[in-house]
Amino acid sequence: MKTYKYLIVGGGMAADSAVQAIRSNDEEGSIGVFTKENHGPYDRPPLSKGLWKGDLQLDDVWRNTSQFGVDLHLSKAVTGVEPARNVVRDDAGQEHGYEKLLLATGGAPRRIDNDAGAVMYFRTVDDYIKLDKLSRERDSFGVIGGGFIGSEIAAALAARGKQVTMVFPEKGIGEAIFPPALSVHLNGAFEERGVVVLAGRLVKGVARDGDRVVLATDDGKKHPFDAVVAGLGIVPEVAMASAAGINVGNGIVVDRFLETSIPGIFSAGDVACFTNPALDMPMRFEHEDNANTSGEVAGRNMAGERVPYDHLPFFYSDLFDDGYESVGDVSSRLDVVMDWRTESEEGIGYYMKDGKVRGVLLWNVFGRVEEARSIIGSRRTYAPADVKGLIPTESAPEGEA
Repeated sequence: MKTYKYLIVGGGMAADSAVQAIRSNDEEGSIGVFTKENHGPYDRPPLSKGLWKGDLQLDDVWRNTSQFGVDLHLSKAVTGVEPARNVVRDDAGQEHGYEKLLLATGGAPRRIDNDAGAVMYFRTVDDYIKLDKLSRERDSFGVIGGGFIGSEIAAALAARGKQVTMVFPEKGIGEAIFPPALSVHLNGAFEERGVVVLAGRLVKGVARDGDRVVLATDDGKKHPFDAVVAGLGIVPEVAMASAAGINVGNGIVVDRFLETSIPGIFSAGDVACFTNPALDMPMRFEHEDNANTSGEVAGRNMAGERVPYDHLPFFYSDLFDDGYESVGDVSSRLDVVMDWRTESEEGIGYYMKDGKVRGVLLWNVFGRVEEARSIIGSRRTYAPADVKGLIPTESAPEGEA
């Protein structure tokens, strides 16, 4: 049995960032990375963004983690952790020892019951490769889900001239994040680009009909497509941690140093549930900024530092001609005050609770993330009318972002 000084379970962006941080502190310590995928770490956002626009090629997404002198175990799932013995067990029954362990297990896509094996759940680079190939061969696509991934995939396919139909139960695209008027406005923006938007509809069944996939919706209608893709979010992979006696909740619970309830075991990325000091609330964050930054902090702390994770993450998206950046807690259940420069085209949303700004939506406004973080972190109390103008409603001049 080989024992690693640092062992990382998961092969995503958080894992790669942890490797780099470890190496900046420890040039010689042995590192093992175990991933279920048959690829090493890669950048995930281009899978639903830049690769579809032609801004990047597939070769551009790889992170080349092996250059940092790690043992990269591909197509190798870790199925169990024994903290009392400092070992993990893989799906071949082999054991591997560790001194410090990072659980960056991410999550598994939410699935539809009785999907007839006919739905593609979009998350990995292999999913991108498959959908990219299909989009060059077939014409009509159903997209289940109107959230972050669903909206990006629908926009990407439509931009390639495909016939796209979106199906989701909410009234508008991105309803969990955007205030109602903006969410419904997006429905219209997608329809203007040729996307059929079936808002307020539930998928009641999936069936194959020859080489077609048929979705049945709750209004009794059936919709045939060449392929169906689902973007329904993820379920955090916590079962292994829970079985090992590690505290879990909405993810693997960590302290301010990203250490779990068992000393020497850390967690980062999509699966980690941390308490952000600016918001004073437990949160998981399933986006690039958090994966990179929490992975780095976890790696530094595994290598002997004591760096608190007090970063307030943000995420971003591009939907046809619209783009946005969101910071903090951007739940549409909060009180949202919109400060429009141009209605539905350019402006800033302030997400408030008890008079405090909890999150900021920068709609077609760029380079203002740090200003948003500062306002959220101040924890000042505002009257709703007073938040307008806190951040300029135009993008920062180039070089000032």
